[in-house]
Amino acid sequence: MTRLLTKFLGSALLLGGLFTVQASHAAPLQDLKGKNVVLVHGAFADGSSWEKVIPLLEARGLHVVAVQNPLSSLADDVSATKRVIDQQTGPVVLVGHSWGGVVISEAGNDSKVKSLVYVAAFAPDSGQSIDDVTKGMPAPVWASELHKDAAGYLTLSTQAVLDDFAQDLPLPQKRVIAATQGPWASGCISDKVTKAAWHDKPSYFVVAGQDRMIDPNLELTMATNIGAHVTKVNASHVAMVSQPKAVADVIIAAARAAR
Repeated sequence: MTRLLTKFLGSALLLGGLFTVQASHAAPLQDLKGKNVVLVHGAFADGSSWEKVIPLLEARGLHVVAVQNPLSSLADDVSATKRVIDQQTGPVVLVGHSWGGVVISEAGNDSKVKSLVYVAAFAPDSGQSIDDVTKGMPAPVWASELHKDAAGYLTLSTQAVLDDFAQDLPLPQKRVIAATQGPWASGCISDKVTKAAWHDKPSYFVVAGQDRMIDPNLELTMATNIGAHVTKVNASHVAMVSQPKAVADVIIAAARAAR
């Protein structure tokens, strides 16, 4: 009886150990607690564009906030972003998609910001605007699908969203993006960065190989110019929606290195 009980207890302990090992592998590694990620959306979007990336970052212990930019001017969007940065305790990784790259290039000068992540984004230099960065380049096909309202705000046609903005997403999701897009003030295109933060901060760049909004070759050129760590993904302009893990991995790498 004693031998049987000993054998039973030994088996139970062994099984318990196995379950503990399996549980430890299944549990997310909360290794980045105390660090923050501030996500800045681009034109024709809002903070919900990061909804697939946020859980992946939070699973690593990161504190994440997505800015809701008014898309009314560079100054206004920078102010909105800096208000969020001010609320953070500890180092900040500042992430920008598309037009958000211009915003983080300015807002990233904040001392709390330790690194910058550009996701299919513009990365202008000091004194540059999107107009300056794209000068001499042919107008993209989607430019003819822009609609300007009486207040000077731009929206994309549904067809442009389906074909050029988010072409690698399922049709229902593309239609939601088209229906919920954030109008973008046309003056933003000529708003200039005063001091580009990437001169002083480590930078990372996700180049979207199937981007039809920003030429992938231009993205790679900008990434090279700013000395960024480059990750290439076979994705549309909304890489954070179609390939959230790849984008999250880059942000996590930046957070891991942030001091």
